[in-house]
Amino acid sequence: MKFKKTLTSLALLSALPLARNAFAQSKPTATQQLQLSAFVGGTGTFTDLAGGKNLDITAGADITVLTFRRFRPAAEIRGSYPIDEGTISSQKNFLLGPKFDYPIGRLHPYANFLIGRGGIDYIRGGYIFGNVRYLSSNTLVLSPGVGLDYNLTHQLAVKVDFQYQHWNTPTVASGSISPKAATLAAVYIFDFNPRHHHAQ
Repeated sequence: MKFKKTLTSLALLSALPLARNAFAQSKPTATQQLQLSAFVGGTGTFTDLAGGKNLDITAGADITVLTFRRFRPAAEIRGSYPIDEGTISSQKNFLLGPKFDYPIGRLHPYANFLIGRGGIDYIRGGYIFGNVRYLSSNTLVLSPGVGLDYNLTHQLAVKVDFQYQHWNTPTVASGSISPKAATLAAVYIFDFNPRHHHAQ
């Protein structure tokens, strides 16, 4: 329940500025040493457990504090919660870690490596492996990924993101699964210098 409340709060925080500025006029802005952005969107997850799939809502935020030549290292935090659990398992996670952005005009390709906590609820009375019926499990999650943000305006962008994850679980012989998560999201970029604009 705490996880759901946290993710809901993060999603609402991300969505409020997006809704307020959805029809704002496009104005390019100066590159800023400090940059904060928030995102919210939908995620399709292949759970890697008996062919299961989840449809999630994912929300998060990035903060960039410096630029190193063309690279912009940032810290990222995100959470995903299933809104369609499928028929096998329901996977939720809360992750954080470093992100490295390489801006090319309006395009912002990036790579990240996130670490956090994940929980699996096994659907329809549990998942039987061996002589044991599992109802839920929790694990450390490792999640390297790549993505691309495309700036529509100086404050709005579209995100396409892919994460390859590693979860430990007692329900498979290998002891681990590798879910794959693809996300499409809207991004709001907070502008700390609204009076200083020029082409990116």
